[in-house]
Amino acid sequence: PLRINAEQLRCKVVGEGANLGVTQAARIAFSMKGGRINTDFIDNSAGVDCSDNEVNIKIGLDAVMRAGLLDEPSRNALLASMTDDVSSLVLEDNRLQALGLSIAEKGGTRALPSYLRLIEHFEEQGRLDRKVEGLADNATFKRRAQEGHGLTRPELAVLLSTAKLALQDAIERIPLADDPTMRPELLAAFPPQMREAYGDILMQHQLRGEIIATKLANRMINRLGLIHPFELAEEEGCTLGDVACAFVAAERLFALPAIWAEFDSTQMDEQVRLMLFDATANIVRVHIADVLRASADGLMPGEIVAALKPGVDALIAGMDDLLNAEARLQATRQAQDLTAQGAAPTQAAHIVRLTGLDGAAGLANLASHSGTGPLPLTHAFADLGATLGLDWTQMTAARMSPSDPWERLLVSGLARDFQQMRLDFLAKAQGGDPQDYVANWTEANLPRIKQFRGLVDRARLDAAPSVAMLAQIASQARILL
Repeated sequence: PLRINAEQLRCKVVGEGANLGVTQAARIAFSMKGGRINTDFIDNSAGVDCSDNEVNIKIGLDAVMRAGLLDEPSRNALLASMTDDVSSLVLEDNRLQALGLSIAEKGGTRALPSYLRLIEHFEEQGRLDRKVEGLADNATFKRRAQEGHGLTRPELAVLLSTAKLALQDAIERIPLADDPTMRPELLAAFPPQMREAYGDILMQHQLRGEIIATKLANRMINRLGLIHPFELAEEEGCTLGDVACAFVAAERLFALPAIWAEFDSTQMDEQVRLMLFDATANIVRVHIADVLRASADGLMPGEIVAALKPGVDALIAGMDDLLNAEARLQATRQAQDLTAQGAAPTQAAHIVRLTGLDGAAGLANLASHSGTGPLPLTHAFADLGATLGLDWTQMTAARMSPSDPWERLLVSGLARDFQQMRLDFLAKAQGGDPQDYVANWTEANLPRIKQFRGLVDRARLDAAPSVAMLAQIASQARILL
């Protein structure tokens, strides 16, 4: 066999059809010289995926045969007829996985500190051995970052597979398969002929928990990236299973699958597509955090959606009338920024709309518990934000993207706290008119409010607001409220 060093390759792309056709060190070296390469377990994953589908389908059909609904000749004919459908399922899984890698790669040096924290997290759990996986030490990665290089695709592929397995394990530990609203999630793993004819039997599939966990873990990492699920668990002090439930709820509350499908299918420059998916993941992270804070521990997606959907739907319907001047200005700037990067106006509008709905889950939750309509609550929420200047502080925190993982956690927490402290304040209205409550409180506390606004206005004049500045404002706001 012919063996050559990666640096000697005179090509731009390597697709690895055989196992270990290229060593991990060579993949990284080829990537560092500008080559495009994944890993063997990424390029070969269709074969494994096909085998998984085969096992799941045959177990399902065995149950159908035991129920007397299918004989063996008919079963074999059905298997043969589903070949193209299984191929489509497998190819779509692998397309999305490659897309997820590209989105992760787009993070570049900016995301490196978060990836290093993720590597350390996996090491602590015993899920990752740097030497075995060919991952360098932190000092090497930091030197590479100084030269403008983030993690390569082969390195990200290792983290991607580890992240999916960790997430899958966490989802299997919660009773997600028992949630009746997860039926479409399970049936989507099977060809149309099976789910239409034998859906009720498939719902009793002995691997239904594992199938749902696998599909959901894949989708979360492919759509959100590697970092968001794990940072959310750390930031909110919850389990990955809780994050998964909140992710499913957010998908349903904000119609995310339709947005992702549009970005997937529309003809556009691939760099613009990656930018849109990355921007969407960032705002979806915010909504997941809101859902986590608005739902009790251990609730399944069906229960979360049932509690929040009436309020969220009302806010979506009335959104155009609810945005105040600060929010409208921010929406205009965001749309202009997205279109300047190549997004079509309709594509930018999806992300602007999702951004404008920040806080919807919390307001819907407060409405359901207080008996007050979500629209009056939102007006009072906006009035309080405008009076104190908290709209600006929350949006400033949301726009920050510090490289240090600890600062990133702090900033994310501050953005949510500026929202939560307003919700906690409005809860004190105890079912009364929330706008009257805000107005009466404002009139009774004008000197203190004036002093606080002076602090906020001084911060707004700063060309580069800092995390310390926002933390101090948050501390004073808590005291005031």
